[in-house]
Amino acid sequence: MLEDYFRSSRTIARNRSGSVGPFVDSFAQELEAAGYSRHTIRSHLGVACHLGHWIDRKGLLLPNLDQGLFLGFRRHLPHCRCRPNYGRYVEQVPASLRLFRDHLVRIGMMAGPLSMSEGTKKGKLQSEFEQWMIQNRGIVPRTLEQYRPAIASFLDFIGGDPGQLDSDKIRQFILDRAERHGTCNLKGATTAVRTFLRYLVAEGKCRAGLDAALPPVAQWRLSTLPRYLPAGDVERIVGIYDSRSPNDLRNRAIVLLLARLGLRASDVAGLRLADVDWKKATLCLSGKGRREALLPLSQEVGDALIDYLLHGRPAIDSDRVFIRSIAPLLPFSNSGLISKLVRRAIQRAGVATPSRGAAHLLRHSAATEMLRQGMSLQDIGAILRHRSVETTNIYAKVDPRLLRLVVQPWPGEAK
Repeated sequence: MLEDYFRSSRTIARNRSGSVGPFVDSFAQELEAAGYSRHTIRSHLGVACHLGHWIDRKGLLLPNLDQGLFLGFRRHLPHCRCRPNYGRYVEQVPASLRLFRDHLVRIGMMAGPLSMSEGTKKGKLQSEFEQWMIQNRGIVPRTLEQYRPAIASFLDFIGGDPGQLDSDKIRQFILDRAERHGTCNLKGATTAVRTFLRYLVAEGKCRAGLDAALPPVAQWRLSTLPRYLPAGDVERIVGIYDSRSPNDLRNRAIVLLLARLGLRASDVAGLRLADVDWKKATLCLSGKGRREALLPLSQEVGDALIDYLLHGRPAIDSDRVFIRSIAPLLPFSNSGLISKLVRRAIQRAGVATPSRGAAHLLRHSAATEMLRQGMSLQDIGAILRHRSVETTNIYAKVDPRLLRLVVQPWPGEAK
């Protein structure tokens, strides 16, 4: 395998020697399978071999590597006098170290978490919280992914030490976040932090009752008009993906699922090959509360999916439908990546958006178009998988022009 990346037999022999030598071929094979370019693989291999050279000079053992030793290696790089100088790829060293360490863990040469961040106190605490939630609350991984950014920010804010928590710090975190984020983001962060605080209380890691210190986030239901895009703007967004490139095939299928069926970004990111029943032309989705629902698969959306699966999807060992187009070739890790993709599509189409939340904007637009086509609110609620018809009622206000025809005068107002 190394022969594919290095010409010199001397270089190949040197790279296969020492502590990491027996593992560099399998590392190269894993990187190739993940879709990395030849140049990038050479860079990652260079860092791995440099690490092995440094380990041997220090008299260390490979299985004993931990976060501290990785940091020691990185501190060595600015003053590196190793020959040949593997350290010329200094900028990408953290990524290379993470990939190599994960590879060693997977093949059983090292023990420990796959993520190097879990070696930190904050990372370990967050990992323990997620395991506790799965075991004691039965929470789904998708929800934990949504909690993760807010909890990580909260741990950074408090310095990673829950024992020093008090109500003032908790409230200050929410108030600071309110200055930088919208109401929906703030409500999600409050829910995540409150759940985390309840875990800390249950495990005796902080004082009892601190979960009650979180200030409520005011948001009145049905107080605003639904934000959506006109049908013409939606078609402009769909129309930008007019090439046969793998990227355009994938992105067109994603946008159509959002704009025609009203899927959530998390539905698209988590969609699996087995969720599509081609004979019955249906999608099986597991949404909030693990409730499964069957949705009809239209000809347009089905054709886009088939086109992507046959001509655009990388051949990797994963049952997820949508795969990243750059290395490592993996499924989308969270719904935020889907929203970023849609946001770029909206900007590329030159469409002005009335709000943030690009993927959810297409969901609102799909519901609005269904209503204008004469579909009942009950049917729209079934397609959007709303638990209550009250949630769907917001779309009853979608056309202010029609609402003006039925509005009643204020009591006492002259007719």
